[in-house]
Amino acid sequence: MRTTVGIIGAGPAGLLLARLLHNASVDSVVLESRDRAYVERRQRAGILEQGTADVLREAGAGARMDREGLRHDGIELRFDGKRHRVDFPALTGGRSVMVYAQTEVCKDLITLQLAEGGPLLFEAEALAVEDAGTDAPRVRFRHEGREDVLECEYVVGCDGFWGVARKAIPAELVQVFERTYPFGWLGILADVPPSHDELVYARHDRGFALLSMRSPSVSRLYLQVPDGTDAEAWSDEAIWDELERRFETADDWRLERGPITQKSVTPMRSSVHEPMRHGRLFLAGDAAHIVPPTGAKGLNLAVGDVVTFARALAHQQETGSPELLDTYSETCLRRVWQAERFSYDMTTLLHRAPGATGFEDRLQLARLERIASSRAAETDLAEGYTGFPFG
Repeated sequence: MRTTVGIIGAGPAGLLLARLLHNASVDSVVLESRDRAYVERRQRAGILEQGTADVLREAGAGARMDREGLRHDGIELRFDGKRHRVDFPALTGGRSVMVYAQTEVCKDLITLQLAEGGPLLFEAEALAVEDAGTDAPRVRFRHEGREDVLECEYVVGCDGFWGVARKAIPAELVQVFERTYPFGWLGILADVPPSHDELVYARHDRGFALLSMRSPSVSRLYLQVPDGTDAEAWSDEAIWDELERRFETADDWRLERGPITQKSVTPMRSSVHEPMRHGRLFLAGDAAHIVPPTGAKGLNLAVGDVVTFARALAHQQETGSPELLDTYSETCLRRVWQAERFSYDMTTLLHRAPGATGFEDRLQLARLERIASSRAAETDLAEGYTGFPFG
């Protein structure tokens, strides 16, 4: 097989890139190791930044998002029994976010790709990226029981931290920056309408909690738990009891309970792989960087990466200059490190570390009080949450 851009991975990054290339009349082939049903049901992110929502609309993939997604104009911070709302549009010149699950983004993009785009091969396992440093990279893959080769002008690895793309960059050229947190998130899906119309981020002496949602009838909630926690060790009643404690306020707000349909534990870590490009191989999304979910940045960073690549390739085709492709890594990493900084700030602001001292507790509360009382501090949070500019 031969194509202009070989894309490894049919998560939101790979699928959106295929759509952007299709709209620019650039051919591509997408290889995805899992089957379609798995891709369309794996629960991941649910918050789309303003820029991400705008890109989906411009790509022709935003119609259902605009019908069914939930626009949010703020978040609520809870601490010390108090509630403070951060008003995004008032602080950012009108920017907001959209609650629309990654599963739904993937469904929309898969439908478009199969109807209009180039080949999208499910259960096609990428085995290796070869000749990445040359002008003719290749992806060796297995599909329908036999090995094949995809010959490309460019390869974009959207295949995650454990994928083959990042392994194709020589180790002596790579720097990896990492941080692992000593806690995780116990996340649940519950068939109950959300107890608040916006996301609630709660800092509590017992640990962090987040109230989120997937739809007007499905709630998504999280509890900070020790690293290594088994989700099944928590009964449904114990989860609801703990959420109720951590969301407690001084007023009459109440947490609504309902049947829990899914529970899992997400580890918390940060990782950045530099560089994000080697020759004709480009890394995007989790293949290049991971952020803790506190800042809702993972999917949005992946979108920024593929938008940057698509624009750089279009620039080369229009002008003959490879300048933007050559600076892809540097361009993306500026945004990546701002998102890492924001996610770190949000994580350390709201989570109580094991063995935290009274001094550290008071510092967290002081930081939260500063946000609640200073428009400048509040604006910095709102700008970070609604998203950093692409490129």
